[in-house]
Amino acid sequence: MKNSRKALSLIAVLALAGCGAVNSPGADKKPVESDDKSPLAEYMGEGFSSMGGGAVRVTRAGGNESTEEQNAKQRKLEDSVAACMKTAGFEYVAVPPESNPKSKFNDAFNLPPDKFAEQYGYGISTIDWGKPDGEAEDSDPNAKIRKALTPAAQKAYDKALNGQLATSGGTIQALPADGKRPDAKDMGCRGKAAEEVFGSGEDKLADFSKFDSLFKDLEALRKRIDSDQRVVDATAAWTDCMADAGHAGFKKIEDARNQVQSKLNELTGTKDQPTKGGPAVAIGIPSLDKVDAAKLADLRKFEIELAKADQGCKTKVYDAAYKSASQEHEKEFVAQHKTELEQYRDTMAER
Repeated sequence: MKNSRKALSLIAVLALAGCGAVNSPGADKKPVESDDKSPLAEYMGEGFSSMGGGAVRVTRAGGNESTEEQNAKQRKLEDSVAACMKTAGFEYVAVPPESNPKSKFNDAFNLPPDKFAEQYGYGISTIDWGKPDGEAEDSDPNAKIRKALTPAAQKAYDKALNGQLATSGGTIQALPADGKRPDAKDMGCRGKAAEEVFGSGEDKLADFSKFDSLFKDLEALRKRIDSDQRVVDATAAWTDCMADAGHAGFKKIEDARNQVQSKLNELTGTKDQPTKGGPAVAIGIPSLDKVDAAKLADLRKFEIELAKADQGCKTKVYDAAYKSASQEHEKEFVAQHKTELEQYRDTMAER
């Protein structure tokens, strides 16, 4: 039940799209790996992927909505935020989604995995997720409005816009230390607007409680794939390959990436903040501007070298075996859970 709750909590957070992107470094954005989709993608969404190393990830919770349907909701959300901010005594310009520039990292995440690793490693310390996109900020009328305010007025503006999760930089911070997600009324105009457009997070979790058994079975599926002898042998081969490349000591596929994340957490002073019923979810990441520049440079060099070796070893001895095992197990899973999966897909399409 614990794992299913984690998955459901993640989906509920992603559904509140107006509250900001869920930016865990390298977590929900990754370079394109293959045109081959998971057999489960038809039901779990295009962003679903099952990967070796103990990860089953749902990165897109938008069901089967068209881009226009998504844009319509985003326009409605922006209008709601603008009305709310006006009531609070602040100017806010509703920005239509069509006018939002592409992220400066858009091209990066279209790179093949090996090219991405060469330039960005895993995208953990090498990409400053918390630093505003310069081009996006320059074209954002609300960034200009905020910038023209006094420091005290900026603080009030941020509070009105983002509520309890507001930071001094105008962005949204990670969940509070107590692990409790604020009510919509405490999440400012963005939180209120998101609830109006996408519905209550609590209601969504209640709606999705009927899928607890499905997510429990998905977790069991992940374990079956990881324990498949083909994957076990491939993991051992990957460990040896990494050692030969000068990176000994890694036993699990996720260990290399996790080591980089741990090193970055040490530099930033970030601590894990588990939540009740699910993992801590960071909405917005602190900028790396205050991190020791020399130590950050060393970590970035280490990350790129480690990621290059990791990617090379996966390609050489792991990926094919994992793909063969996962495809086989997932097809069997779909056959056994088709009704539940169709219900899940249909429910997500209505969000």
